[in-house]
Amino acid sequence: MKVHLIKKKSIEDFISIHARSKRPFSIWLTALKFADWETTQDILQTFGSADILGNGTSRVVFNIGGNNFRMICKYAFGDEQVHLFVCWIGSHRDYDTLCKNNDQYKINNY
Repeated sequence: MKVHLIKKKSIEDFISIHARSKRPFSIWLTALKFADWETTQDILQTFGSADILGNGTSRVVFNIGGNNFRMICKYAFGDEQVHLFVCWIGSHRDYDTLCKNNDQYKINNY
Protein backbone atom coordinates (compact mmCIF):
# COMPACT_ATOMS: atom_id res chain seq x y z
CA MET A 1 0.00 0.00 0.00
CA LYS A 2 1.14 3.52 -0.67
CA VAL A 3 2.04 5.72 2.26
CA HIS A 4 0.14 8.90 3.08
CA LEU A 5 2.43 11.23 5.06
CA ILE A 6 0.55 13.44 7.47
CA LYS A 7 2.18 16.66 8.65
CA LYS A 8 4.82 16.93 5.93
CA LYS A 9 4.86 20.61 6.88
CA SER A 10 6.47 19.61 10.18
CA ILE A 11 9.41 18.24 8.21
CA GLU A 12 9.54 21.37 6.06
CA ASP A 13 9.51 23.58 9.16
CA PHE A 14 12.32 21.53 10.73
CA ILE A 15 14.39 21.85 7.53
CA SER A 16 13.89 25.61 7.49
CA ILE A 17 15.43 25.83 10.97
CA HIS A 18 18.11 23.13 10.48
CA ALA A 19 19.51 23.74 6.99
CA ARG A 20 21.90 20.79 7.05
CA SER A 21 18.92 18.44 7.37
CA LYS A 22 17.52 19.42 3.96
CA ARG A 23 19.34 16.83 1.86
CA PRO A 24 18.86 13.89 4.25
CA PHE A 25 15.13 14.59 4.59
CA SER A 26 14.81 15.01 0.81
CA ILE A 27 16.33 11.55 0.38
CA TRP A 28 13.97 10.15 3.03
CA LEU A 29 10.92 11.77 1.39
CA THR A 30 11.90 10.35 -2.01
CA ALA A 31 12.20 6.84 -0.57
CA LEU A 32 8.81 7.27 1.13
CA LYS A 33 7.23 8.39 -2.13
CA PHE A 34 8.01 5.00 -3.70
CA ALA A 35 7.32 2.90 -0.58
CA ASP A 36 4.81 0.07 -0.69
CA TRP A 37 4.01 -1.23 2.78
CA GLU A 38 1.75 -4.05 3.90
CA THR A 39 3.38 -4.79 7.28
CA THR A 40 5.85 -3.24 9.71
CA GLN A 41 8.52 -5.46 8.17
CA ASP A 42 8.07 -3.47 4.94
CA ILE A 43 8.89 -0.28 6.83
CA LEU A 44 12.18 -1.83 7.89
CA GLN A 45 12.82 -3.03 4.36
CA THR A 46 12.42 0.53 3.03
CA PHE A 47 14.38 2.13 5.85
CA GLY A 48 16.88 -0.39 7.17
CA SER A 49 17.97 1.77 10.10
CA ALA A 50 14.42 2.40 11.35
CA ASP A 51 13.33 1.03 14.71
CA ILE A 52 9.80 -0.14 15.45
CA LEU A 53 8.88 0.96 18.97
CA GLY A 54 7.16 -1.47 21.29
CA ASN A 55 4.55 -1.02 24.00
CA GLY A 56 1.72 -1.27 21.45
CA THR A 57 2.40 2.28 20.26
CA SER A 58 2.39 1.72 16.47
CA ARG A 59 5.38 4.05 16.31
CA VAL A 60 8.57 3.94 14.32
CA VAL A 61 11.79 5.91 14.74
CA PHE A 62 13.58 6.89 11.56
CA ASN A 63 17.32 7.56 11.65
CA ILE A 64 17.93 10.29 9.10
CA GLY A 65 21.14 11.77 7.76
CA GLY A 66 23.58 9.18 9.03
CA ASN A 67 21.74 9.11 12.34
CA ASN A 68 22.20 12.85 12.89
CA PHE A 69 18.44 13.32 13.08
CA ARG A 70 15.62 11.23 14.44
CA MET A 71 11.95 11.33 13.58
CA ILE A 72 9.20 9.53 15.45
CA CYS A 73 6.11 8.69 13.44
CA LYS A 74 2.93 6.82 14.23
CA TYR A 75 1.66 4.47 11.53
CA ALA A 76 -1.79 3.07 10.80
CA PHE A 77 -2.40 0.46 8.16
CA GLY A 78 -5.71 1.08 6.43
CA ASP A 79 -7.58 -0.80 3.73
CA GLU A 80 -6.03 1.13 0.85
CA GLN A 81 -3.07 3.05 2.26
CA VAL A 82 -0.78 3.46 5.22
CA HIS A 83 -1.09 6.67 7.21
CA LEU A 84 2.18 7.95 8.65
CA PHE A 85 1.84 10.75 11.22
CA VAL A 86 4.88 12.85 12.15
CA CYS A 87 5.00 13.01 15.96
CA TRP A 88 8.45 14.42 16.69
CA ILE A 89 11.68 15.47 14.93
CA GLY A 90 15.00 16.29 16.53
CA SER A 91 18.67 15.54 16.84
CA HIS A 92 20.06 12.21 17.95
CA ARG A 93 21.01 13.84 21.27
CA ASP A 94 17.46 15.16 21.74
CA TYR A 95 16.12 11.68 21.04
CA ASP A 96 18.42 10.17 23.67
CA THR A 97 16.96 12.62 26.18
CA LEU A 98 13.43 11.52 25.24
CA CYS A 99 14.40 7.89 25.74
CA LYS A 100 15.75 8.50 29.24
CA ASN A 101 12.20 9.43 30.26
CA ASN A 102 10.43 6.91 27.96
CA ASP A 103 8.80 9.88 26.23
CA GLN A 104 9.37 8.38 22.78
CA TYR A 105 6.21 6.33 23.34
CA LYS A 106 3.93 9.29 23.99
CA ILE A 107 5.40 12.50 22.57
CA ASN A 108 3.27 14.25 19.98
CA ASN A 109 4.62 17.70 19.09
CA TYR A 110 2.75 18.02 15.80
